[in-house]
Amino acid sequence: MLLNWTPEQIAGRIKQDYFNDPIISISHESIYRYIYIHPQARLNKKLVNLLVRKKTRRRPPKKRRGTGSKIINQVSIDNRPKHIDLRKEIGHWQGDLMIGKNQKSAIGKIVERKSRDTLIVKLKARNSKEVAKMFSKILNKLNPILKKSMTYDNGVEMARHKEITNKTGMKIYFAHPYSSWERGTNENTNGFIRRYLPKGTDFNKIDERSLRIIQEKLNNRPRKIIGFKTPQEMMGSELKKIAWYKLKKSNVCCVTTLNPAIKRFLVRRNIFVKSA
Repeated sequence: MLLNWTPEQIAGRIKQDYFNDPIISISHESIYRYIYIHPQARLNKKLVNLLVRKKTRRRPPKKRRGTGSKIINQVSIDNRPKHIDLRKEIGHWQGDLMIGKNQKSAIGKIVERKSRDTLIVKLKARNSKEVAKMFSKILNKLNPILKKSMTYDNGVEMARHKEITNKTGMKIYFAHPYSSWERGTNENTNGFIRRYLPKGTDFNKIDERSLRIIQEKLNNRPRKIIGFKTPQEMMGSELKKIAWYKLKKSNVCCVTTLNPAIKRFLVRRNIFVKSA
């Protein structure tokens, strides 16, 4: 918990790492029960403060509502290829903004749908020009294989979505107004980021280095939805599969034939592919 892991993540990771040892096992409910059995005790107060919501009792999460606005030439999520819903391949993202104190600052957030890998974007303003510029900049640092599509809400900051598409080659789809469940991955990630940057934070005072640290923490936390792997592990595994598939398809036994972008990603993620 000192590493900002939730009881569910702790229990899930223990089960994954010690699956052959029935003695080393605990459920997340048991952890919660231990914390809340005496919530006013000194140790338990400390444990409660390490929880995401820091509540003295457990409560169901509140539903959020999206904001809507008309954007020219937008392509509805209804027209998004159905295979994207299945999360069978990497490269499809969800994006939006998180608004800071007094609605005067913002950061961008882009989350990969299958791996849950997260990108946090430093913004100097929350207008469409700045968003198009910075989103395009960070997306163009990705492996081309990872730049397939992005699904966004109806925020006016995405008015220059065509500019992003022209610069990155990514197709952009828009969710229906007031339908945050259509971007559930993004909504869940909001909660994780708010643990480090709670509501009321002035994002103008948060430097890019601090955002990178938070991003690395998010991408190295085990997630239940992906079998308690971390997003970084998941992304690395998917890139490795693609690399081996390309080798097998081309009947080549040498890693040097890989797309340079794939090789750079594998090196950066410390993933080493053996020669046949």
